[in-house]
Amino acid sequence: MKTVPIISVEQAAALVKDGDTLFGGGFGMTGNPVHLLHALAKTATKNLTFIGNNVGEPNLGGGKLLLNGQIRKMIGSFFTSNPDAVKAAQSGQVAYELLPQGTLAEAIRAGGSGIGGFYTPTSVGTVIAEGKETKIIDGKEFVFEKGLRANVAFIRAWKADTAGNLQYRMTEQNFNKAMATAADLVIAEVEHIVPVGEIAPEHIHTQACYVDYLVEAHTTLEDLGTSASVKSSKKKVDEVRMNMARRAFKELKKGDLVNLGIGIPTLVADLIGPSDGIILHTENGMLGVGPEPAGDGSAMDYPVNAGKVPVTALKGSSYFDSTDSFSMIRGKHVDVAIMGGLEVDEQANLANWAVPGKPLLGVGGAMDLASGAKKLIITMTHTNPDGSSKIVPACKLPLTAIKAVNLVITDLAVFNYENEQLTLIELMPGATLEEVKAKTEASFRVNL
Repeated sequence: MKTVPIISVEQAAALVKDGDTLFGGGFGMTGNPVHLLHALAKTATKNLTFIGNNVGEPNLGGGKLLLNGQIRKMIGSFFTSNPDAVKAAQSGQVAYELLPQGTLAEAIRAGGSGIGGFYTPTSVGTVIAEGKETKIIDGKEFVFEKGLRANVAFIRAWKADTAGNLQYRMTEQNFNKAMATAADLVIAEVEHIVPVGEIAPEHIHTQACYVDYLVEAHTTLEDLGTSASVKSSKKKVDEVRMNMARRAFKELKKGDLVNLGIGIPTLVADLIGPSDGIILHTENGMLGVGPEPAGDGSAMDYPVNAGKVPVTALKGSSYFDSTDSFSMIRGKHVDVAIMGGLEVDEQANLANWAVPGKPLLGVGGAMDLASGAKKLIITMTHTNPDGSSKIVPACKLPLTAIKAVNLVITDLAVFNYENEQLTLIELMPGATLEEVKAKTEASFRVNL
């Protein structure tokens, strides 16, 4: 079996040339090739097209390249962690392409599989689909997305053998596994390099045929900077928010596979007990998500959820990469998605990812989940801080998904779409019908 060259981070950085397209693996602090990216940030290499989940992630390399003016174009699902990334994109200083997280993962997988592109239901009817080919297949609209390849991939694995076989740890597969297949030159930064044979065949996640160089680099919390989320999410908990979470929880059944969004939906996790038989899915690659660890657990010790918060793994949990995760979502294997909203309208359309004139939020996995989950529940306050309604005749904000919402839970009321008509079915504690009517811009029927 071949032996893969082991090189330094400086030697690896020198292999990236001006004008190259570069993959940067990782999801937040997990599986991020931080040493390789930091080494590249010390070079004069420029005019790069950088492809990663969160291109502007501060402290983790992509953000440093951006600040240095080394990036010509960025392609990813988030540009929000770094205000400079937002400014660079919105000012036209750096070209950018925003892709839903599942589309990004699948485009990389397609590129690595020799597939020119694919049709996806994600982003139909949204600004992301503007200018792209669409096609009706079996009565449903799909958007065509091209496959993605790169000149160089910087990826991160936990362990490698000297032949180049890679093993990932916990939720560190994310984008790394697909990126390893879709670049002309693949450089894997790893925590440990062991002799051939020390990684059992069934524990090899990326095969040696994909890997060209290895770099051994040991990561600490200090390397990951403030993104490491050493302790928990600091959830904002009050009775109003908990009421919405409790009402959403009532919709879940034993055996349901459930994905929880950021904000109010995360409170639902605190209500789920072992006897409920509910399986939590996180889009960065885990089934069977448990509660946050006690004490000062960090991303170095525990798996991390999509909110970049350390979590525990329940019995029967499993890890996988981002392509498998979003295949579960698009393939309708997620029973319920609970997420926040900025606007919901009479046609069951959802807007929850961007506000014109405000910093670009990034679509993340929201578009995939909103269109892919069997049931979509939106939890949100009934009105904006200025008193304007979030339940409107037609969404004014950029859409996340069309005709996708099944249930809306606010601090005042619960709505569904009986016979495709927005219908008030329940009042929340302390709310009155008169108050709901006064604070709801959309037309709705009442079935209390």
